[in-house]
Amino acid sequence: MNPEDLKGKWDQIKGKFHEKWGKLTDNDWMEVKGDKEKIVGKIKERYGIAKEEAQKQYDDFCREHKDRFSNKDKDHH
Repeated sequence: MNPEDLKGKWDQIKGKFHEKWGKLTDNDWMEVKGDKEKIVGKIKERYGIAKEEAQKQYDDFCREHKDRFSNKDKDHH
């Protein structure tokens, strides 16, 4: 998922992120607003893990949910 897709669909998909990383607060989610680097930083901070591990978790999560996050409406003009 590219960063622009994430930001554009943030309101639709942030619930799934919140389910995965429940230690992040509502304020955290409002602050990151779909910015990948900020999300990874918050995961690192709240879970006390290395940046590389936070990045891996984020990337794995996005791969697992890529169909849900993709823009399926592109072909339906």
